[in-house]
Amino acid sequence: MNPISRRQMLIRASAAGVGLAGLPAFLAACGSDDAKSGGDGAATKFSMQAAWVNDAEFMGYFIAMTNGYYAEEGIELDYLSGGPDVIPESSLLSGKAPLALTTPDSTINAIVNDGAPFVIVGAQYQKNPIGVISLKKNPINSPADLVGKTLAVPASNTLSVEAMLKLSGINKADVNIVPYAYDPTPLVMGEIDASIDFATNVPFSIQQAGEEATSFLLYDFGFTIFNDTVVVTKEALTNNRAEIVKWLRASRKGWDENFKDTAKYPPEFAETYFKGTGRTIENELFFNEAQKSMMQSDDGIFSMSEESIEANLAALAEIGVKGTRDMFDTTLLEEI
Repeated sequence: MNPISRRQMLIRASAAGVGLAGLPAFLAACGSDDAKSGGDGAATKFSMQAAWVNDAEFMGYFIAMTNGYYAEEGIELDYLSGGPDVIPESSLLSGKAPLALTTPDSTINAIVNDGAPFVIVGAQYQKNPIGVISLKKNPINSPADLVGKTLAVPASNTLSVEAMLKLSGINKADVNIVPYAYDPTPLVMGEIDASIDFATNVPFSIQQAGEEATSFLLYDFGFTIFNDTVVVTKEALTNNRAEIVKWLRASRKGWDENFKDTAKYPPEFAETYFKGTGRTIENELFFNEAQKSMMQSDDGIFSMSEESIEANLAALAEIGVKGTRDMFDTTLLEEI
């Protein structure tokens, strides 16, 4: 039903424990070749590593490239698409890119367990889009509604779900948790009552199968973490701070332009950024509108308030990820 399955979170969540094992060998190369300023007034070459294949999750960057916002800042952006075999943190460590979009759990795990020299400087999603998806004809509207029901959960999200249930006062033994393979077919067929997946696009797949979906975010019931956190190495933060600030400014401008009219740009990218993904433009239109409320903030795209950082750290602590405030740096956002 979904030609390209939404991000395989098991791969992402295991990044800290598997993909970063060779940390010491990479440190000397961090950020070495991907953010060079031209002394003759030429544009600065700057690379970013995306978290997944091209879809509406990255509209703001596509618009900023297309409309020349990076060029206006003096940046020549090398946009690196992600995918199921790409671990963004590894791109940082190998020097492939000085900036990447990641998940806070994998990044903070890498800092704590591997000594990775990472700093989180922004957050694309104020609310993580992972949610509980169900059918409107058999709705699951809160954690309490899961009691006695069957919930399909990817292996990588098990701890997150257990944390949400605990925070909601629900005994996990009262919910029948079964494996989930990133395919909504069992839900549509009535074999399960709900699944854990991205609320930004899976409801569209269900709609295409002839059913109507409803959802709620884990974020709204205690598991308060960001998604697509903007992460840089400490070396890049020191040596390429100006370029990172320019990237943040141009990217925010791209996202602001996108959210003026979420239906405007996806069709324009049908033969460029979205070509060959196997997904329809209608899907991207649905996705683009659905993510709007999860990203926007009174303080602007990428903002990280002290309250939201504290909420992230508290939620991550519930799944054994022991982060600290100094892993976040909000000072670059003050410069844009």
